[in-house]
Amino acid sequence: MKILVVDDSRIMRNIVKNSLLSDKKANHEFVEADNGVDAFNIIEKENIDILLVDWNMPHLNGLDLVKELRSLPKHAKLPIIMITSEAAKYNVIEAVKAGVNDYMIKPIKDDKLLEKIDQVLESVK
Repeated sequence: MKILVVDDSRIMRNIVKNSLLSDKKANHEFVEADNGVDAFNIIEKENIDILLVDWNMPHLNGLDLVKELRSLPKHAKLPIIMITSEAAKYNVIEAVKAGVNDYMIKPIKDDKLLEKIDQVLESVK
């Protein structure tokens, strides 16, 4: 599975990747971006199976990236999980309205992230 991890913090990208690597049965390939513009360009060029995206990033934030992707039919069904420190209920609602499949609040736990990914991938089959 090819996973695009988008966060302006290299440390957070590594935390997410290490969480996913805790699943010894899985064979993940990671692609990274530190902003929404680079993430969009990667998605346009590569076959990404799931997008894990932060909200607050430079150039194009995660929410606007999700809106942009959902406006394009070819990306309408791309599984997207937002992983962010934006914990207010209205943030969750705004992200869901923008088109995320699920939402996680930092800090994340390995098992919860794996569970969310499984749930999202199952829901889009």
